[in-house]
Amino acid sequence: MFTLLKKEIRSFLSSLIGYIAIGVFLFLISVFMWWIKSDGSSNNLNVLDSGYANIDSLFIIAPWVFLFLIPAITMRSFADEKKAGTIELLLTRPLTDLQIILAKYLAGFVLVLFSLLPTLIYYYSVHKLGSPVGNIDTGGMWGSYIGLLFLGAAFVSIGIFASAITDNQVVSFILALFLCFFIYTGFDLISSFSLFGKIDNIILALGINSHYISMSRGVVDTRDIIYFLSLIAVFILGTRTVLESRKW
Repeated sequence: MFTLLKKEIRSFLSSLIGYIAIGVFLFLISVFMWWIKSDGSSNNLNVLDSGYANIDSLFIIAPWVFLFLIPAITMRSFADEKKAGTIELLLTRPLTDLQIILAKYLAGFVLVLFSLLPTLIYYYSVHKLGSPVGNIDTGGMWGSYIGLLFLGAAFVSIGIFASAITDNQVVSFILALFLCFFIYTGFDLISSFSLFGKIDNIILALGINSHYISMSRGVVDTRDIIYFLSLIAVFILGTRTVLESRKW
């Protein structure tokens, strides 16, 4: 499994895919956080114009960038193997289906982790710009990073599932984008209509956004962790079911 994991990571980093993904992520985040000037509204994302020593803008923007970026990373995971005809060769290795899925999943997650590591420079910059120096909520920041990592991990599991369904990378990308978008914001939208009474709160809790917002406040609640781990497990097991369906 670790051999396949290293192979997947090398395939990302030996091609332009990994570097483009990380570069696009950092570029878009930087544009909104540092370059685009404030328009005077309350939704100010520019760190220098906000007047506050925090990097909340990163945790507001990053999920929306991940919505497009992670499906682009994961779309080739299984779809490319199917199209190239190497899926059967891969599945005949002395590995279980679950080990193969986990290797591809962890490779995608490592790339997400690599894209987030350079953003620590933003924290260091704001830490130094604070008045006095160091006037930043470090605990809240780390809680937000943990929430963003869980969100990225959930999106990767959804992307892997979408890639396993089809042999077309474009279809995989569109399907993963739709699923990520719906699970991130769709349940919030449905619950906002207040059509189901008390059930609206349950519907809201099914979406990623409410749990991500909770963790972004710096509060790492066990219920939020269980939610993300359960969501990841559902899509990984769903991917295994799709792969096993070839035997039916």
